[in-house]
Amino acid sequence: MKGVTLSELRALDAVAQHGSFRAASTALGVSTSSLSHSVAGLERRLGIRLFNRTTRSVSLTEGGRSFLDEVRPALDLIEAAVESANSFRSKPAGTLRLNSSEAAFERIMPDMLSFLSKYPDMRIDAVCDGRLVDIVAHGFDAGLRLAEAVPQDMIALALGREEQQILVAAPAYLERAGRPAKPADLAHHECIRFRHAGGALMRWELERHGGVERLDPPGRLILGGDRLVLDAAIGGAGIAFVTAWAAEAALADGRLEQLLPEWTPPFAGLCLYYPRQRATSAGLRAFIDHLRSRRH
Repeated sequence: MKGVTLSELRALDAVAQHGSFRAASTALGVSTSSLSHSVAGLERRLGIRLFNRTTRSVSLTEGGRSFLDEVRPALDLIEAAVESANSFRSKPAGTLRLNSSEAAFERIMPDMLSFLSKYPDMRIDAVCDGRLVDIVAHGFDAGLRLAEAVPQDMIALALGREEQQILVAAPAYLERAGRPAKPADLAHHECIRFRHAGGALMRWELERHGGVERLDPPGRLILGGDRLVLDAAIGGAGIAFVTAWAAEAALADGRLEQLLPEWTPPFAGLCLYYPRQRATSAGLRAFIDHLRSRRH
């Protein structure tokens, strides 16, 4: 077999990992048509079909899985050699792929911008995903999650500031509906609910003196974005359960008031986490050092 290129093999691996030509093309930084052309060329050279394609999904054929299992160790060795060579550069180069939520990336945006300014040969591909994904299986270098959600087999770097999920409402809403005095009172209020990317409604978890109240309060407004929930609360639609970080400005200028503060204590905040077993790339090492330096 002649003419098989490294880019074709990388294309095969990326599509298999992401289960989508569009997602794989974004990860590799190439067009979807270019990626499709690479896979088609590899299929012609091998003389087999590598993927089963439908309008909704892409999956490896038996032959495709067998071939990828054979070549993936070689791909890993090549990637390791590239990273090894990169370590001899005066400054790292390449793409750092991070996975988290939009809200988490907002918190470290100043860090990412200053990192890119310091390392002009580095790129950051920040993929916003409300779901907890396996960062290794999906080809990410690292992820950002709350400390409690970091898998135990990962190395975690705490990013400092504690988090707090608080109850808030606009003064206008409280004037007409009253102020809850205890968690049970929320059942008689309009509550603005948040729906996770996976489809489940976010439960409201309140805690005081070690006692925990897990609530599914009523609400006629269900939204799929943190900012939308905050905007709806500011607009007087009801009571919302949001991060103190997101509500900080609206609390300071009086557009929102905090409710039941004794039931919403702070907890451990965001962590950057990455695989313990895998060699850390030069770009990720530089990013970790950069985050640490900005917090001392």
